[in-house]
Amino acid sequence: MQQAVRSTPAPRKKSKSPSLAPKKQPAQQRATETYERILAVTAETLADVGIERLSTNLVCERAGLTPPALYRYFPNKYALLSELGQRLMQRQNERVDNWITIDVFSGGVGALERALEGLILDTYAATSETVGGVWIMRALRAVPALQQVRLASHAAVTREQARLLAKALPQANKAELELVSRVVVELIYATVEMIFDEPLDVKAVAHMVACMVASHMARINPERDSGRSRPPRMSVRGK
Repeated sequence: MQQAVRSTPAPRKKSKSPSLAPKKQPAQQRATETYERILAVTAETLADVGIERLSTNLVCERAGLTPPALYRYFPNKYALLSELGQRLMQRQNERVDNWITIDVFSGGVGALERALEGLILDTYAATSETVGGVWIMRALRAVPALQQVRLASHAAVTREQARLLAKALPQANKAELELVSRVVVELIYATVEMIFDEPLDVKAVAHMVACMVASHMARINPERDSGRSRPPRMSVRGK
């Protein structure tokens, strides 16, 4: 009896990632106004309907534009979300330099705790004040095509913070400083996401995370003072 030959399934073709780059940048004032209007309406629509229901047709309808007018600048909705994501992360990243400085490290663990708490609260505020901000954050996490926007931004902040730490803590291990910088960047971002997703006390969460990070920094640089303030009691928002 002849043995049946098993057919080998053909390998699946990888789906092509959608283009995230704008087709062109506006050169004239009227074109710039149209470009910014498209993005503003996209953010408003995203806040109203969420990621899944967002579409270029819906944006065009709300903006009073024809699809060709939108496609002149953006090839798809992912390019719109990518541009909004980059702008949001730029606003968030600008807060880092306002709070995390070499002077903070010279002030000891207590100063670092206060700075980290302020950074988390400020990042939360910047996201809240951005139209569709929380949905933009969620899109950068949930949509595979957009994850690189978030990761590239985090990598840039990590490099800058690792350089700062190397100056502030010259006796510490460089590789450890790079690792802790990357983890802290991701931890702060995840903390802000959690605050939006769960009814927790914003200030209490920010303080707790700040204490955790500052405690680890004290282990990296044990010569600094370890005095710290007492964390507030964790509570549910509105109680």
